[in-house]
Amino acid sequence: MNSELDYYENFEELHGVLMYKDFVKYWEDVETFQARPDDLVIATYPKSGTTWVSEIAYMIYKEGDVEKCKEDVIFNRIPFLECRKEDLMNGVKQLDEMNSPRIVKTHLPPELLPASFWEKNCKIIYLCRNAKDVAVSFYYFFLMVAGHPNPGSFPEFVEKFMQGQVPYGSWYKHVKSWWEKEKSPRILFLFYEDLKEDIRKEVIKLIHFLERKPSEELVDKIIHHTSFQEMKNNPSTNYTTLPDEIMNQKVSPFMRKGITGDWKNHFTVALNEKFDKHYEEQMKESTLKFRTEI
Repeated sequence: MNSELDYYENFEELHGVLMYKDFVKYWEDVETFQARPDDLVIATYPKSGTTWVSEIAYMIYKEGDVEKCKEDVIFNRIPFLECRKEDLMNGVKQLDEMNSPRIVKTHLPPELLPASFWEKNCKIIYLCRNAKDVAVSFYYFFLMVAGHPNPGSFPEFVEKFMQGQVPYGSWYKHVKSWWEKEKSPRILFLFYEDLKEDIRKEVIKLIHFLERKPSEELVDKIIHHTSFQEMKNNPSTNYTTLPDEIMNQKVSPFMRKGITGDWKNHFTVALNEKFDKHYEEQMKESTLKFRTEI
């Protein structure tokens, strides 16, 4: 089979954005999803620290009770809205059956987020991460998660990433379109690099955004429980409960490194120059600025 055709076998375009075929097949369920006013949406482009910020938010909701956070795996506690795999996974169904207040995970760009979330004026946390580290993380994700084609060599994959030929399409469009909403008081726009640099400051920001009171004890508990090492060793956040057929952590752990600047171990000088040139072109009209090291 032609390797190009093979690459797109499980992907399909949805309103100009490349997506997983199974998600597109049941798109109507997502589009007509009924939000509730007290829903909290956690939106990210894939591989940007979704699990990390989700666990922080969940801990804030549970007032720092670690045991409550370990009662179930994170993908049951915080369902993935558009995720659908026949009867195996159904984010919409999970959410419909949940009591309020719900935390909703999504990777959708704002123009594809169900209208109901905007109509109900739900709070949204958007976390983004610099493109180079996202590309590296996405590459390993392709290698370890079922349903993804062989990404080829890292430079080949980066080419696909630059052209938006990966699930959820262009990173550049995604971050820019969410950035345009950043002025809304209902949206908290966060950077992965800021969380790495000063987690305490960002946790306090999150607590205020969620209208809770930040005590030192609560902040300390959250920082400890959501540290990379703790989450990597925690079966309720590290996805090890999924079988190898779905997510093969022998190939690459889901919680791989959790650092800023790992791209330096993967980008050659030539690839980096090419990427930077393209990046500048894509981002020149935007006021959004990222740090690729801290």
